[in-house]
Amino acid sequence: MTDFQVEVDARNLSCPMPVMKAKKALKGVASGDVLHVIATDPASVQDLEILLESLDDELLEQTESGGEFHFYIKKA
Repeated sequence: MTDFQVEVDARNLSCPMPVMKAKKALKGVASGDVLHVIATDPASVQDLEILLESLDDELLEQTESGGEFHFYIKKA
């Protein structure tokens, strides 16, 4: 598990809400800090990948456990 400074709980939210919550949270995260996003919508995997391609932020780790997807994103 990666250390993080901010967490977004997007469990039980459907597309596009997890990626929208992540994008909003990234705006408030300081450079170098890590955002942890938890989602249950399988579409969030691809949606967050597309979001990060458009930003300079880095996906440090992505895991899935028990139907929950965990993303650790480092702010550029």
